Amino acid sequence: MRFTIITPSLNYARFLGECLESVAKQLDEARTSSSRSFDVEHFVIDGGSTDESAVVAARFPHATWIQEADEGMSDAINKGFDRATGDWIMWLNADDRLKPGALVNMLVELEKTNADVIYGDWDFIDESGRFMRHVRAPRWSLFVHVHHHCFIGSTAAFYRRSTVIDAGHRLRKDFCYVMDGEFYARLHAAGKKFQHVGVSVQ
Repeated sequence: MRFTIITPSLNYARFLGECLESVAKQLDEARTSSSRSFDVEHFVIDGGSTDESAVVAARFPHATWIQEADEGMSDAINKGFDRATGDWIMWLNADDRLKPGALVNMLVELEKTNADVIYGDWDFIDESGRFMRHVRAPRWSLFVHVHHHCFIGSTAAFYRRSTVIDAGHRLRKDFCYVMDGEFYARLHAAGKKFQHVGVSVQ
């Protein structure tokens, strides 16, 4: 099993190290697991940072640093989608981090699902990394999603490459906010199956 993780970033050096370290630790867990093995390709798509982002990224050999002009966050993530070779794709923002065991635990669920989008739970943390609250996402409901709020944490969601990414589904570049919410509504309209699992991802 291979995961592709896409991290869009622009002048987020102060957070990027913790993000990349959290992914590196997932790989360490995969190497020491006796029953759950996986690989990760991790793209950092940088829109032209002028801070120390490149220096930070260079400390993590698992990550592929790609710096080029883009049209915003959605465009950066789409560039990662275009490069993805993993069985399951996710994006992890530069100021987010994966919880210990997140990918090992998610792998158990991914191996037995027939869903196209599978999503877990997550924690809110403040700028210094202090825990604020835990969010347990509900099962998928288009009505709630469209008429109330986008309740899937974008960085706790995984997309099956063969049915979502390879099928040509991408974020709309003209959406600078809630691009994930529009994306999920469009995937539902395309007949994609969503599933919530009780795994705390980030």
